[in-house]
Amino acid sequence: MVALLMFAAVCCAAPVGNAISAYLALTTGARNDRGTADGGSAADIPARMLTAYKKAVQQAGKDVPKCQGMGWPVLAGIAKAESNHAAGRNIAANGDIRPKIYGVLLNGSGQGGNTTGVPDTDGGKWDGTANGERAVGPFQFLPSTWKSIGKDASGDQVADPHNADDAALGAAIHLCGSGRDLSKRTQLAGAIWKYNHSAEYVANVLGWIDQYAAAAESPDLENVTGNALGVIQAALSQRGVPYSWGGGTVHGPSNGICCSPGGKSGASIKGFDCSGLTTYAYARAGISLPRTAAAQAGVGRRIPAGLGTAALKPGDLVFYAYSPGRDSTIYHVGIYTGRGQMINAPRPGTVVRLDPVNAVSGYAGGARLL
Repeated sequence: MVALLMFAAVCCAAPVGNAISAYLALTTGARNDRGTADGGSAADIPARMLTAYKKAVQQAGKDVPKCQGMGWPVLAGIAKAESNHAAGRNIAANGDIRPKIYGVLLNGSGQGGNTTGVPDTDGGKWDGTANGERAVGPFQFLPSTWKSIGKDASGDQVADPHNADDAALGAAIHLCGSGRDLSKRTQLAGAIWKYNHSAEYVANVLGWIDQYAAAAESPDLENVTGNALGVIQAALSQRGVPYSWGGGTVHGPSNGICCSPGGKSGASIKGFDCSGLTTYAYARAGISLPRTAAAQAGVGRRIPAGLGTAALKPGDLVFYAYSPGRDSTIYHVGIYTGRGQMINAPRPGTVVRLDPVNAVSGYAGGARLL
């Protein structure tokens, strides 16, 4: 019985030393491998870079018509790994990035891990030196690679790897190859491997793609107004942010705590757990929530589970319990967005995302605070 009650604590740990620290290994809902949605955004991508990624998706179909499954999360995953979306640079309205982004000089010196010299191919046109090659731009292309894939996407008649639009289109063309189907996980992994022959790199980029794909789906909020809209939008703005056990405050993502029974610590992860996310989102409406999911069930007007999910309205809290009907066993909370969906910080190893309400077991009703 003790073990069962421990599982009831799930993702919503309280940031105090004597809190029950446990999580339920929730099954992930049907995973969307497409990553092709045009909507959505992610908290760590500059708006101008995201525009470049989405623009490249539209243009790539003209250059590689047989390519399938290309979406902005794919490009964002690469750019995150290569330059952190041109972090620290200025991105002009036309897409030009300044200062330019240069990788280490590949002269075999050992600096940056390079041990084999790569001879110059562009006379320093793109990489600023004729003494060898170095990767350039937000997608870190070698000039020799850029020569074969570079396209003008910005309309200035120059294919420039230091331009966000041009670079993103070049990356899309490179990943598409002769016509890959990137909706298939094996082909997507193969495209990333071609970009960088490292299993660690492939795993890292796939992880970022999954996070950005989670941020790409947008619910229909046309008829949602007032504080409910503000709460939902606040939570949606955090899609793609990592799950962190015990993470999240009224101010936003934070490092979590240690540890769940499975040994999952949030101490080094800046993000949200389920109740941390709801705490943050409702604070935007001026509503202070207690820190755990079970305690949050005691706030507002309770919506009994027996009424079914049809009784929920956008902005309601949605609860899940090991033993529905016993609020002390509530282990999880989300924010209902309508049409059977909720904003959810599911469990360690995932990100804030939209999930079906029925993706989590033990529906225990909701609470209306707005």
